Amino acid sequence: MTQADEPENDGLQRISAEHLLGTVGVSKRTVDAAESRGASRLWWDADADDYQAEHGAFLGDSDFMWCPERLREQDAGLLGDVRGKRVLEVGCGAASCSRWLADQGAHPVGLDISAGMLRHAVAGGERSGTAVPLVQASADCLPFADDSFDLACSAFGGVPFVADAGAVFREVARVLRPGGRWVFAVTHPMRWVFPDDPGPTGLTATHSYFDHTPYVEIDAGGRATYVEHHRTLGDYVRQLAAAGLHLVDLVEPEWPEGHTQTWGQWSPLRGRLFPGTAIFVCHR
Repeated sequence: MTQADEPENDGLQRISAEHLLGTVGVSKRTVDAAESRGASRLWWDADADDYQAEHGAFLGDSDFMWCPERLREQDAGLLGDVRGKRVLEVGCGAASCSRWLADQGAHPVGLDISAGMLRHAVAGGERSGTAVPLVQASADCLPFADDSFDLACSAFGGVPFVADAGAVFREVARVLRPGGRWVFAVTHPMRWVFPDDPGPTGLTATHSYFDHTPYVEIDAGGRATYVEHHRTLGDYVRQLAAAGLHLVDLVEPEWPEGHTQTWGQWSPLRGRLFPGTAIFVCHR
């Protein structure tokens, strides 16, 4: 999940990673590809243990959860029939989605920039008895040959943390076989307008939807320790088209009846009024 996906007691989680990294504040400035990659490695390595402790039970060892709204792939079927398919999970984290895919008869590969998160992916494989191939790399520099995969997916992994989402889409299009499907979930772009607050304060627009300046946390020397980038819906549509990917559906999951859990900025209050997740379904 993204910087915005913080559970109710997340102050403890973020203080731990921020303390380890020496984070002192937020800087409103641009960040290039190299600095984004470096910040992502720093943050997710530092936060991996706390993140898994907070979210591991929700995500499961072998389950494919698209978003905090609890939309599961087993119910949504956004990837279609995965049996026998080679699948790349971009930004796999602890790889619960990849293990679920393997259990369905797919041949997944989990990719993540963080060694800390991949360590949890290895542990999850040992607990579940389903081990999957794991690769450490950035989402915008995929170390695979052309036409290597039938499907690619990402559930809140990779895309928000790179400086150029178009580079991710071009790389995904390159490694997908003709007709291959690319499905990815991100925080709904309209959420950028509101504070990351699950309560009434989070219902008032305070930021410009059109401001593309990333959210950047820094240490005392000005080094980025956490970076998250904003794109509008139009940005995503244009970048996908430029990469040769055809957008066939945009899923905006509704907050389900009876779902009372608050997860960072996601809450029943906000979920009843506007979407928190956007899932793009694309074909090469």
